[in-house]
Amino acid sequence: MTSSFHTADRRAGINFNAPASLRKWPSHNGKRFTDTRYPDPYLLIESTLGECIKMFITKPASQQHLYEIHTAPQPPVVGNVIRAEHIEEFAKLRELFLALE
Repeated sequence: MTSSFHTADRRAGINFNAPASLRKWPSHNGKRFTDTRYPDPYLLIESTLGECIKMFITKPASQQHLYEIHTAPQPPVVGNVIRAEHIEEFAKLRELFLALE
């Protein structure tokens, strides 16, 4: 039996249960620091897209630009890398779907 959440997220083309990882860019004074030995974003957690979104929204707003989520693409809505400004929009959608459950 599927819940209304799963039905709703399929209609929107987003599987919030898809595997994903939350990553953070190395930073210095709140800015991306690319002049480093390891200039790529590093892994914080591996979980589901929904859980990564939940973890992202707990981060301070002033630091959110340093985070991104990596997941399998879900065309046409979800790309393989979701930047901070889009994560906020997905968080709103996720909350809407949860409210409809």
